[in-house]
Amino acid sequence: MRGVIDILDLSVAEVDQMISTACDIIDNPEKYSQICRGKKLATLFFEPSTRTRLSFEAAMYELGGNVLSVASADSSSAAKGESVSDTARVVSCYADIIAMRHPKEGAAFVASKNASVPVINAGDGGHCHPTQTLADLLTIFREKGRLGDITVGLCGDLKFGRTVHSLINALSRYEGVKFVLISPEELKLPSYVKNDVLKRKGIPYKQTTDLLEAMPELDVLYMTRVQRERFFNEEDYLRLKDSYILTPEKLKTAKADAIVMHPLPRVNEISVAVDSDPRACYFKQVLNGKYMRMALILMLLKEAGTI
Repeated sequence: MRGVIDILDLSVAEVDQMISTACDIIDNPEKYSQICRGKKLATLFFEPSTRTRLSFEAAMYELGGNVLSVASADSSSAAKGESVSDTARVVSCYADIIAMRHPKEGAAFVASKNASVPVINAGDGGHCHPTQTLADLLTIFREKGRLGDITVGLCGDLKFGRTVHSLINALSRYEGVKFVLISPEELKLPSYVKNDVLKRKGIPYKQTTDLLEAMPELDVLYMTRVQRERFFNEEDYLRLKDSYILTPEKLKTAKADAIVMHPLPRVNEISVAVDSDPRACYFKQVLNGKYMRMALILMLLKEAGTI
């Protein structure tokens, strides 16, 4: 049974089709309001989440379906030691599709290999978060009108940020994309991402520690949180957590039609004073995530012959 574990599990044509479907959902919500009637989505979240879990659940409800939810590992049989593979087999007996978040890299892949229904990776440790990337792509498309011929600045934690790695993989398949990698030395983009994606495909990129220097050339500024949970050393986290804080002052040199994105939650890397700037798009991203998850659920259920 096909699942979506990595953004690269989806072809460019499939991503473009989902963007088209999401835009149609936005324009014609009633057309989709009962399309999943009688179908069930299981949300298995073994790691804290607000946006992603509620977004999946809202997506299924707005398609007319129902939701079975596990909101933490403590409230599931994982607390008794049940394996991910067994959990996937069991939940497949109850649901038509599964969305799973897990702190361990590869957990969603294991689930997808053992489930008899489609499995969507809702984030597995520091590895992948494909549906956040789908939200990001729809946001860029709706705001800029294209996914190619843009310069994207990725700022903050580029080492541990799974959203950053997935977005690079996704955008690298479109023509004319350039990246500016803005981070402290300790949080630079991993060499395997640079070598396997950027260098191998000949995609232009540059690295800098200076956000202000990079700002004027950016069409998209993608801010990220320095994640405490990814650090082994508390001192390193405290030293680096405030490395980049976006303020209205710093945005003065940005393009008038640039957009500011963030996968959320933010801590203090974007000042609340930026929220009123028309270029701030991070709350639009949240809404776009629901629409793209609706499109993804529809695609997988249709492929599975369930709807």
